[in-house]
Amino acid sequence: MPLGRKFRPSSASGKLQTQNGTSILGELWSTEEPGATIAGQENCVESPVVSKAANLVANSDDRHKSPEWLVRELLKHDNRRHSVTFGDDAQVNTRLRYSSDPALTLCKLKIEQKVSLENLLKIKVAFEEFEMGGLRSLDQMNFGFIVKKCLGLKNTNDAQIQELFVKIDYSNRGRIVWDEFCTYMQLEYEEMEESVARRKQVAFTLPATVVPLCHGEPILRVNSTPDGTIITVREDGTVHYWSHDLTLKKSKSIFMERPVNKKPKWATDFVPMIQYNKLIIGTGDREIQLYELSSLEPYCQISALETVPLQLDYCYTGPDECCILYGDAQGSVNIILISAVGETLRLWKKLPKIENVPNIGIDNAVLSQNVTCIRWKVHQDWVTKVQYIEDIRAIVSTSNHEASALVIGCVLPSTNIEQQMREIKEVSRDGKTKRAPPNLAPQARASCDQTVFSIHKGVKTFDICKKQNLLVTGGMDRLIRMWNPYVPGKPTSILKGHSTPIYYLCISSEDKLIFSVSMDNIAKIWDIQDQCCMFTAHPKSSLIRGDMSACLYSPPMKTMYIAADSIAVLSVRTRSQPQGHLIASHKEPVMCCGYSEEFRQVVSCTKGSVVKVWDFDSGRQIFEFGEAHGSSAITCMAFDLKGRRLVTGGRDGCLKIWNFNNGQCLKILKKEGDCHEVCDCAYLKVHRNTYIMSVGWDRRINIYRDSPEDPHHFQRPQPPWHDDLENGHKEDILCIAQCPPSLLATSSYNGEIIVWNLVSGHIQCRFPNPLPPGYNNGQGLDTSVSSIIFLKSRAFHVEFSCAGCLVSSGTRGSINFWNVLNGGKIIANLEASRFQHQITKLAVTKDDTLIYAADQVGYIYVYNIKKFALGAEHLPPKTENYWRAHTRNVTCLQIVDNDQVVLTSSTDCTVRLWSAYGEFIGTFGQSMNWSIHTPASWNHPAVPYEILIDPLSMPVHPILDGKPWKSNAISPEQMEMTTVEPKSDSHSKLRFPPLSISDKDIEEEIKTMCYPEEHGKRLRHEIFKHAIKPPNHGGPKAFHTLKYFDMDDAPTTCERPDLSLAGIDPFIASSVELECAESK
Repeated sequence: MPLGRKFRPSSASGKLQTQNGTSILGELWSTEEPGATIAGQENCVESPVVSKAANLVANSDDRHKSPEWLVRELLKHDNRRHSVTFGDDAQVNTRLRYSSDPALTLCKLKIEQKVSLENLLKIKVAFEEFEMGGLRSLDQMNFGFIVKKCLGLKNTNDAQIQELFVKIDYSNRGRIVWDEFCTYMQLEYEEMEESVARRKQVAFTLPATVVPLCHGEPILRVNSTPDGTIITVREDGTVHYWSHDLTLKKSKSIFMERPVNKKPKWATDFVPMIQYNKLIIGTGDREIQLYELSSLEPYCQISALETVPLQLDYCYTGPDECCILYGDAQGSVNIILISAVGETLRLWKKLPKIENVPNIGIDNAVLSQNVTCIRWKVHQDWVTKVQYIEDIRAIVSTSNHEASALVIGCVLPSTNIEQQMREIKEVSRDGKTKRAPPNLAPQARASCDQTVFSIHKGVKTFDICKKQNLLVTGGMDRLIRMWNPYVPGKPTSILKGHSTPIYYLCISSEDKLIFSVSMDNIAKIWDIQDQCCMFTAHPKSSLIRGDMSACLYSPPMKTMYIAADSIAVLSVRTRSQPQGHLIASHKEPVMCCGYSEEFRQVVSCTKGSVVKVWDFDSGRQIFEFGEAHGSSAITCMAFDLKGRRLVTGGRDGCLKIWNFNNGQCLKILKKEGDCHEVCDCAYLKVHRNTYIMSVGWDRRINIYRDSPEDPHHFQRPQPPWHDDLENGHKEDILCIAQCPPSLLATSSYNGEIIVWNLVSGHIQCRFPNPLPPGYNNGQGLDTSVSSIIFLKSRAFHVEFSCAGCLVSSGTRGSINFWNVLNGGKIIANLEASRFQHQITKLAVTKDDTLIYAADQVGYIYVYNIKKFALGAEHLPPKTENYWRAHTRNVTCLQIVDNDQVVLTSSTDCTVRLWSAYGEFIGTFGQSMNWSIHTPASWNHPAVPYEILIDPLSMPVHPILDGKPWKSNAISPEQMEMTTVEPKSDSHSKLRFPPLSISDKDIEEEIKTMCYPEEHGKRLRHEIFKHAIKPPNHGGPKAFHTLKYFDMDDAPTTCERPDLSLAGIDPFIASSVELECAESK
């Protein structure tokens, strides 16, 4: 979709008519040199476009590289898109497709984003013209020409078009047809929409938590306090305080009982006055009563109102200023503005009481300088809701009257210049300001002071959000209307779905959701951006019964409270979000990942059956598709030999081949009958044929022929090898590894490793996982082999016939080296994990010089094995480096030799990139992009926060390991000297030191303390490590041998002694001495 368009057309009707233009095929012929033919035929002459692109690439090395600060700024301020996308375009497959300046590749846009329906029709016509000219399919050059012509991309780099062509041509035929291009575009956008919906998954936790209520009057309203307390008030004046999970904390009836012949008092509405710890309650006796919020004791009341306050609201408008407003049955909005609130309320509390409540009439209240009362005649029907919106400093009120369904008006009227001039003249004539008598009659607002929304059948409820610039209304017509608050003429959208009148609406600005509840107890969640219903909670599933009387959504707790015959709580359940300081690549544990050199992309798969595609050079997400294996987890993955297709294996027992750039499932590989979990898979090439092999819980090697031209969508495996059926594994097979041209190795859960001949299918050798010293059997020991890898440079080389060419993970964090050419035997064993945790993944560099090993707690160890395991005699390998990459089990470890980086993934939901030396580049999905070739954009020297705070990441220290410091240890000879040869001049060396030790002794001991001198690297962690060393005292000191005595507990109550009788009271003694001094 082009950036210039503000919306994507909803249908193709009316868009498929274009003006008559010149033929694409004719233009192509006209641009070719004499004697040239259409691309794809023999003796083809290179087009000017291609030669120009070649010159551009050839001259790219002559450009000056941008400074690092410019690259960092471009990474920060990357252009935003106006269409649905998940990241920048992928880098192209070879170095020649890149500019040497990484800053020039940061602002590219995917060609797919620039295709509109008009452009799509032009491309279709171009394909048809080529077909009429004798070409049913297009090669890369002709495809690039029509894309540039139809999309108007004259200056587009050919590398981007080549990248798109390769994505569509997943089978590597070198040609594409119209159906393939159209299918790619359609599936890509469908998966993008589905991935957006997956990110926005939201629902209520059903059934609701329901707390039954005793029989009584209905609940008027549900409100919450900042500490999470839920307040409910019934019509009879019963107030309940609840915890957030509806545990009753307090209950009290606040109205005084009246005589039998007098009508009982009833409440109409309430609102908490948090800043002053008060509870405001409106009554049917035309009163506004204030109660202490903590004790519910009456404080004061305003009586003799003109009308009954049906709807109440309160707002703290400024320092010691507030606004109390209410709507009545006459359609008026009544506003009481109070300044010096604390002092005013204290004065009202001292007034005479009526029914045990200090009372003041509204006529007397407005006589005060601190109280202003305003009445606006707004509606022609009673007010259904009134609210003061602090963000816009206006009052919003609603009614069922269509002409004035919703009104947004000011609090105070606009300034009347004539009246203001008249008042100035009176002040100048009389010399003092006259206060006008209060006018409590309702007045009509001026048209400039209010905005009126006319809505069919009026408005029952509303909510407004300044952040989203959104107003939503609902009422008797069962429709939810979305408005621009400043445009009352027509709603921007209408949400349909409720079958009864809308009772409650709430906008959650943080989650970009709208919550609605109708009179039939149906609660819905709507997405603001997509304007669609995300979830519906019906009464049958929520178990909410009865007539609804009150409702509240609490954004901090993400909870909906509904009061009917009972009070219920519906918790909102969203996809788990990482904490603010944690960065996650996925929402679920990552089970596997891999690097595609063809597209320079990273693909990761999760336990939730979600596949994500990342840009290797920036860390940005490009694409995502879900439900790859339904609800089953993806357990393994592999790329084809060209890196254009992806095969995944899952716990559902089947393999699937994907075009991972648009989420198209190309083929399903599955056995007949019961299917067991697939643990590992691989692409293999034997002679000229390509195969897909998988292993898993069925304990067999399943072989599938890879034939992209096969039209069948489902494919069955070939017949198994005879040796596999008769002498194969007896336990679940966990992993598989290949060494071209003819070796294949598999390992199982019981530790057995079998090496196969790929050509014949026979077993070449087999050997069990050796047990560590001290174990006679494998009981209580994990002997499974979770990773194996071939050292291909040693496998078939004559000089390494006796060397270890197969590496496998062993028990208790060890690595085993095997020789497979001479019958199979172990050559060497290496203790790799410092914590003796199981090694989960192994990887070696292209020249087999360095081996990388990852364990269950996220550590990665690097060893130099160039001269290790070459024969019977070997030296221990050199430890090149080790660092912690994750906090949990590492599920992928891959070395990208061309870029000298290491790719890792883990069940801690992250996929990370590291330099070959352990420098942290970044986590895929982080907000800041990186550039592989710009170390200034890396996160190094920082490390992931969760690794930093994990206890296993702490450096090695003898005290933490329970080992005594050498400099602190006291030898037996020293102890004997201190006990046998005491010196009389020091208490510190006495065998039985005195009970009392003076401060001078302790001060001398501190002065004589000596700290050992340590030499080493002046690194920060080394400095801190030595700073916490205990001092070398050279033996026990005086304060080490202090004796202590237990103290008896004193009685809780005791009489104070009369110290004056003994003459030792300090206060009396000082006064006596003063008197004696004065007498002298």
